[in-house]
Parts: sequence; structure tokens; C-alpha cells
Amino acid sequence: MKLTKYKLGDIANIEISGVDKKCIAGEFPVRLCNFVDVYRNWAITSEMAANFMEATARQTEINKFTIKKGQVVLTKDSETRDDIGISTYIADDFDDVVLGYHNALITPNPKLLNGKYLNALFHTDYAKRYFAFNASGSGQRYALSGEALNSFPVLLPPTLKEQEAIGNFFSLIDRKISLNRAINQNLEAMAKQLYDYWFVQFDFPNEEGKPYKSSGGEMVWNEKLKREIPEGWNIAKLENSFQVVSDKAKKEDIQHLLYAPIEVLPRKQMSFHDTAPIENAVSGLCKFEKGNILLSNRRVYFHKVCIAPFDGVTRDTVIVLKAINESTLGFDYQIINSEYFISYATKFSYGSEQPVLSWQDAKNYYYAKPNNETAKKYSNCVAPLINKVLEVQNELRELTKQRDELLPLLMNGQVSVNSDLSAD
Repeated sequence: MKLTKYKLGDIANIEISGVDKKCIAGEFPVRLCNFVDVYRNWAITSEMAANFMEATARQTEINKFTIKKGQVVLTKDSETRDDIGISTYIADDFDDVVLGYHNALITPNPKLLNGKYLNALFHTDYAKRYFAFNASGSGQRYALSGEALNSFPVLLPPTLKEQEAIGNFFSLIDRKISLNRAINQNLEAMAKQLYDYWFVQFDFPNEEGKPYKSSGGEMVWNEKLKREIPEGWNIAKLENSFQVVSDKAKKEDIQHLLYAPIEVLPRKQMSFHDTAPIENAVSGLCKFEKGNILLSNRRVYFHKVCIAPFDGVTRDTVIVLKAINESTLGFDYQIINSEYFISYATKFSYGSEQPVLSWQDAKNYYYAKPNNETAKKYSNCVAPLINKVLEVQNELRELTKQRDELLPLLMNGQVSVNSDLSAD
């Protein structure tokens, strides 16, 4: 398939947004599609609108930067080079959603360029190399100039129909990825909701199967925790539930493993699927197994506490923990994932720029511990949810891998898709 080269500015209109996050009297209320929304999503859909930040904008800004179906948004500037040139496709029309600053709004000429195709092109290594090379600035901030954006070389297949087929193909994969993410969010929320009901509100089932505290269960003051806990409960240290995994690894022994450094661990998620190239794994390496808990020990307030969905290797910026009693993993995970622990760990981290948490401090965290039967009963309830979360994360990893492998092949014409393929 022969590809024709165009400059992006010749086949699309590019506008740089300056709409900030402030609410200013006299301006009109809007919802803001901001940098993070663009960065995290292959496509922006109407279902996301309710979660967008509230802000205000002038009427001229609303007219120019209200996002519409078929447009593409690109991150234009950031603190790091790798965070610019990240794109998303606008999959629906919006009435009151405006694009926020640090982003470029690209409106393709519909007679020449398909937005889904352009979004896919922006995700290729070809585009990433271009943006990295053309990013200006150093140290504090990097940016793409208007000239760099307008001059971006777009490679187009012979027909618009072929563009649409390629764009639709990747949109279908992204829909599956988005669905899987939504499934995991719901599963994690269910496990957390049950934990809060049983162990925060203390309405775990009593001997009669009734909610303990709501049914008059006795609460007693615990001086160590400075709060009331159910009668018969004890206090325990984190070291009573976890042991540190210290399976050090050499670079030459890990080529068959997946590499999960601190950077790929998501915030406030039970598990993860992203990995980094194994070639990047150089020093301070530690193996982990599926079911181990990975706890970031840098900037603990970012709340990176994840159950590993596969065997792999990480670096010493992550504490690898194994539950001493695997039958209570579900309960033990929620202890270390709690805001109470994160607050404690943040307080006991040392250093100013990137505070570091040591296990020697973390292991001394105290928490209220129910009898083993109650902890095990909760863990049994949520075990199917956790297992499904890990299964879906592995599926996400495979889907992402397939997408990234197919992307350059389709974009340079080495393979083709059915031109009748539709994402609608």
C-alpha cells in the first residue's frame, strides 16, 4: 500500500487551548477535559463527562474549544518529554465540555483525514520519535511549538475508507480495553465496600449472622489505636501479616520475566498490567510472584499498592510483600491499602524531594485485627473478585501488546484490515 505524506497543518486545523482550571466570576460554567483525561484515554466518550472537572470559560473560549466528535486532542507541554505528544480521540459530541490548557485541539479536514486514523498514527513509535525530537525546553518543562505540530508528517493510505478501517480497528480494541478497566473498577469497589462495612463500620456478621455494631455489639476503647474496636479484637503490627520478599536477581537471569518498576504501578488500583522493557532492568532488582503485594516506597502518598497479576521482577524502589497467611490475603491487602496506613507511611518516610519509606518503619504499623475466622470469611468472599481482577489485568496486558504490535504494521501498510470494519 502506497502512503502519501502531508503536513498536519495542511489537512487539519490546530488550536492551542489556554483554558485553565479556575472558576472566575462573570465567566460561563463548563466542564474541563484536562491533561490527565487526555493522557489516560485512547478515546473520550460521553460517559466520562460527569467526571470532568468543573471550571469557567469565556464565550470565545467555549466557541473555540468545545470538543466535538471526530476531533483529536494532543498533550502539548509537560514536565517530562515522555508526557507530550499523547493523543486521544473525541468519540462523541459535547455541549459543555471544553478542552483545558496544555493541550492542542486538532480538527481534521473530513474530506482528507479521519480522526480515528490520526489518533492511531499519534500512538506509533514514528510519532513518538518526532515529538521527542521536536520538543523544546529543558529541565522544568518541555513543549511542542505550533510549527512542530503543523509540520508533523502524516502518512495517509490511498483512500479515506482505508483510513477509517484502520481507525475503527484500533477503536474496537480500545473499547474492549475500556470495558475491562470498568469491570475491574467495579470489582475493586465491591471488595472495598464490603471491607468498609465489616471493618470500618464494624458491621461484620455476628454469631447470629446479624451486623455486629448495628445489632448492639459491644465496642471497647483501645488506647494504642485511640479509638473503639469490637470486643475480643486485638491489635497487630503489619509484620504479623506480611514478610518481605528479598529474592534478589541478576540482569542475566531475568530475561524471561516481565519487568514492573515503580513507574508502571497505578495509583489506588488493586492490580496493574503495564510493564517496562526488560532491557531497562539493570540494578537493584527483586523478583516477585503472582499474588505478592507491591508497595511503592517512594512518595508513598501516591498510594501505589498493587497485587501482582503475574510473576516478574521489579526494582528496590518497590517493597515486595508476601502474606504470611494466604487464606486472609483479601483482608491483609485492605489493611496495607487503607488510607490509615498510607497516612502513617507518609509520616514515617524520610527525605524531602522523594520521601522514602523503609520496611523497618512500615512493619511497626498497628491495626485492629479481628479473629482469624472473620478475616478469613471476608477473604473468602472477595477471593473471586480479586482473582477476576488479576485475570482481567493479564487480558489487558495482552490486548495492549497486540494493539502496539499491530499498530506499526497497519500504519505502514504491511498488513491490512477489512475495509468494511466498523466501530459503530
